[in-house]
Amino acid sequence: MENTREIVLDGLLTFEKELCFSNKLINDILDKYDYLETRDKAFIKRLFEGCVERRIELDHHIGNFSSVPVKKLKPLIRNLLRMGVYQILYMDNIPDSAAINESVKLAKKRGFSKLSGFVNAVLRNISRGKENLKYPDKDKDFCKYVSVKYSVPEWICEKWIGTYGKEETEKILAALLEIHPVSLRFKRNLSPEELKNAVKAIEDTGAVLTGDKRLSYIYRAEHVEGIRNLPGYEEGLFTVQDISSCLAIEAAGINPGDIVYDACAAPGGKSILASEITGEKGHVFSRDLSKEKIPKIEENIERMQANNIEAKAFDATETDEEMVGKADVLLLDVPCSGLGILGKKRDIKYNASPDGLDEIAKIQWDILLASHKYVKAGGRLLYSTCTINPEENEKQVERICKELPFKLIGETHQLLPGKDDCDGFFYAVLERQ
Repeated sequence: MENTREIVLDGLLTFEKELCFSNKLINDILDKYDYLETRDKAFIKRLFEGCVERRIELDHHIGNFSSVPVKKLKPLIRNLLRMGVYQILYMDNIPDSAAINESVKLAKKRGFSKLSGFVNAVLRNISRGKENLKYPDKDKDFCKYVSVKYSVPEWICEKWIGTYGKEETEKILAALLEIHPVSLRFKRNLSPEELKNAVKAIEDTGAVLTGDKRLSYIYRAEHVEGIRNLPGYEEGLFTVQDISSCLAIEAAGINPGDIVYDACAAPGGKSILASEITGEKGHVFSRDLSKEKIPKIEENIERMQANNIEAKAFDATETDEEMVGKADVLLLDVPCSGLGILGKKRDIKYNASPDGLDEIAKIQWDILLASHKYVKAGGRLLYSTCTINPEENEKQVERICKELPFKLIGETHQLLPGKDDCDGFFYAVLERQ
């Protein structure tokens, strides 16, 4: 019988050593152990993702009870302690004694018998004092407090406090730690009756669907076990897509029969929604830098029966001369820091850096310089990111208006977790002069 905690431990060690994407790693782990019971796989997923997401907070508490600084602990011991503390603080269905004892057993099993007493002592002391754990003083150092409380690096917290203020920043941070229901985007052209039937078929599986008032075809789904297993998935009645990107596409001003160019398309959600708006007489050119991602786009295109899309690999920092002046609408969902989706991609916050933000902004501008030429006179450019960083958003739009032949239509839109009930997302629509 597999030891589920040992599976999580090995996953955390791999994540820490290889700095790989945590969501891909946990999916690979669950695929490898697909024969386990649903309850065991849920435990593995919860504990792995929780330890990654709450790492800063877990290390803070460990540091308060450990005689050795967390960074100097053996990687295996460090991750064993993170697992134990997470179970003690956040998994109410796991007795503290079980979390502690199993951690001690694993330390011995993996050749650290001499440190098993240390593991036992740290976890028992945290268990005894869990109702009165100390955090940084909120009044004296708000930035450090929220950094530890919500497990986000201080430099990001400081940046957001400067942009959004203390109160809004804490709301954003709290929202990023909340459980995120899956967002289902149903086909835009379904009749009310067809949509009603599709929703009911999914609800009949035990899932709970809640409609979004902003767009009638968006539903949040809870208690779902496997999107691919839901009725209607294989038939292409819906796809997984957050409302934030759908609001951006709806605002882009796409009309039936339009030519749309999607320069950074993977995994294809925006291209497919745009194709449903353009209809059979329109055409969507779906492009992405990564050749490896094109099959995924094509898979979604085929499943959603979006036959007016052509998907190819192309570097958005280069200009496709054949497309110059031909697009009614250009979709630029550019590479970004991803700080608006920390709740879904838990490792981003650990790999991001201030210097990295500057480099990303440069790449964004290179894409704008190469791609803006596709828009015909009077056509539109939709600029979007999944971040809440002004240097990648508002300041880029300001630069577009100053240096490129575009004029902003209406206002820019910054959607915030904790405020707009969606991912952190930015979009702006500009018209070619």
